[in-house]
Amino acid sequence: MHLSDNPATPAAATVSEWIRRAPKAVLHDHLDGGLRPATIVELAREHGYTALPTEDPAELAVWFRDAADSGSLERYLETFAHTCAVMQTREALTRIAAECAEDLAADGVVYAEIRYAPEQHLEGGLTLDEVVEAVNDGFREGERRTGGRITVRTLLTGMRHTDRSLEIARLTVAHRENGVAGFDIAGGEIGNPPARHLPAFQHLKRENCHFTIHAGEAVGAESIHEAVQVCGTERIGHGVRITDDIAEDGTLGTLAAYVRDNRIALEVCPTSNLQTGAAKDYASHPIDELRRLGFRITLNTDNRLVSGTTMSEEFQHMVDAFGYGPEVFEEFTVAALDAAFLPLPERQRLIDEVVRPGYAAL
Repeated sequence: MHLSDNPATPAAATVSEWIRRAPKAVLHDHLDGGLRPATIVELAREHGYTALPTEDPAELAVWFRDAADSGSLERYLETFAHTCAVMQTREALTRIAAECAEDLAADGVVYAEIRYAPEQHLEGGLTLDEVVEAVNDGFREGERRTGGRITVRTLLTGMRHTDRSLEIARLTVAHRENGVAGFDIAGGEIGNPPARHLPAFQHLKRENCHFTIHAGEAVGAESIHEAVQVCGTERIGHGVRITDDIAEDGTLGTLAAYVRDNRIALEVCPTSNLQTGAAKDYASHPIDELRRLGFRITLNTDNRLVSGTTMSEEFQHMVDAFGYGPEVFEEFTVAALDAAFLPLPERQRLIDEVVRPGYAAL
């Protein structure tokens, strides 16, 4: 199926100017899902990678979006073989991270937590530590290029289908004074429950280190229960299937009530949810119901290249679907900063000195 064949397919939004100017915070954005198409082509040529479906950057951007429009999380994840293939050297990782910071800042993002799996970038001979150092150097360079308009921290991701999560958790702790804010578990949910990686989460807790868990995207509320009650996550990546524990009249089950009442943030990614089949279209996406029921909602991109989106476009889709105004996006942005894996004084400074004045000026 191609994008044009499906009326429910996510489409690029025509973004209002006030949305572009609005300060934004993103907590759920994958480094390997947000490369510039031209950078992929250049790096593929430099490193002799010949498996790209096209070497035309514009056509490549369309290919990624089309490939992701499958309604399957597993098919969606397959697109990352091409991006990871060109992310195997220190120079490539540093360049990609710096460009990521530049692109986000140009879209009005003032704080970002970018996640990636270090174990996926070892084919060129780098060690795990060298991968982390290269990415961190890139983000510091990106912050400099933008004149400090954006603050970037990273989340190190363990993959659900491998056995390196404890190793990556230890890597997270080792680098948390060097730009690493926390840990994440990602990859196909089906057959890979988060509790399989319980030793990693227990290590992080002993070390007082932050973590989030992808849950409630391809698998229902039971995955959220396991992430929250067994693993002790602070945030939930996606989490839209919490609606499985909410009755049609809005009555919350015990799990949904626990998540709401304990202010466990949901890292909601609307466009990605449409592509992976977690939601049918923007108008019926559960984000609005969850917001009205009092959940702590953050709005995110997930994968800017693969989903063909930006934070501004995610905002615009919510305007078109639900009529949201600046006050709602200020609410989402403050919620993201409240839930950020950043020291409280830094979070408060961004809210008081950047976000509140920015929205007041719209």
